[in-house]
Amino acid sequence: MRLISIDTLKVGMILGRTIWNEAGHPLIQQGVAISPVILNRLKELNIKYMYIDDELTKGIDIEETVPVHVRQKVVSNITQSFEGIRKMEAKKASLVLDKQTKLLNFLVDDLLDSILNSKEILTVLTDAYLYDEYIYQHSFQVALYALAIGRELGHNANDLHVIGLGAMLHDIGKMLVPIELLQNPSRLSDVEFEEVKQHTRHGFDILRNLHTMSLIIAHCAFQHHERLDGSGYPRGLVEFEIHPYAKIIAVADVFDAMTSNRVYRDKMLPVKALEIIENGKGTLYDTKVVEALKRTVVHYPNGSVVLLNDGRRGVVSRQNTITPSMPWVRVFEENEQLLPATYEINLQEQTTVSIDTIDLSYTFASDK
Repeated sequence: MRLISIDTLKVGMILGRTIWNEAGHPLIQQGVAISPVILNRLKELNIKYMYIDDELTKGIDIEETVPVHVRQKVVSNITQSFEGIRKMEAKKASLVLDKQTKLLNFLVDDLLDSILNSKEILTVLTDAYLYDEYIYQHSFQVALYALAIGRELGHNANDLHVIGLGAMLHDIGKMLVPIELLQNPSRLSDVEFEEVKQHTRHGFDILRNLHTMSLIIAHCAFQHHERLDGSGYPRGLVEFEIHPYAKIIAVADVFDAMTSNRVYRDKMLPVKALEIIENGKGTLYDTKVVEALKRTVVHYPNGSVVLLNDGRRGVVSRQNTITPSMPWVRVFEENEQLLPATYEINLQEQTTVSIDTIDLSYTFASDK
């Protein structure tokens, strides 16, 4: 399978991965040939990248850390739980959410099982799933990233469960923010942005009144936009004042926000998001958390066309768990000439070779 940009997708190409709708049903099935109607539909749905099947990348596969049925179950239940308190006052929302605690605990356990049972680095295919509201998929994915970071940092199962709940519920306060502000594609006014920022306080007020959850979870919602240098909100806390779990969720939150489509911005590729987060290491984000994220997630997804620093071009064929920034690459071009036969190299073993750029708009003669 090859990962390509929507701008490179052509009629006649074969879809490599099923695209699912909000109800968990296949919208476009794997193996379907792209028609003009399907191509237009994909663009309407704001899908930026998709997998196609071709001969060059035959045998390259992509397995998500969380199975499709688990993802659909978790996101569906997050949606129901969150929607059940939309526009309520914090105290009433607490009472309603209290009844969902057992279910939310089960959902975190499902994600934790997926993380603990996987020996691979974290792969999340955001463009393969279409949801009406970003917040529900985001809550799922932030929980997934936070759990993976927590595991990498050595937290035990009990700690991970609290981290997972805190991450899953970190944006619960947005249910008390006007939806038109959350879905506004244009720049918010200062007044509007201040109202959106109140979601951290709303979340804290909802979660601190739950009798069935640790108060730490409320602080995760309260503090996930705080930054080490005091530049965050709502209270401008500095490093030692921020709870360690909130530091984990802050990084998971930013990474997912950057690598997901938003109403006001297109998604970034993982390696670009990691580069930006790396630049904030030690000032905005906890250094150990950032390093754990880098060891945990895929930098260059399987099927990505990459240009190596020695001029060779190839496609990422598999991952290295210990060094995610150095995957295996199936080389297909040297000196700007296609090779009669491909070969694979392991960048972990190539001390002088590295990935220079990733190019999901690269086209072969067969693509045209």
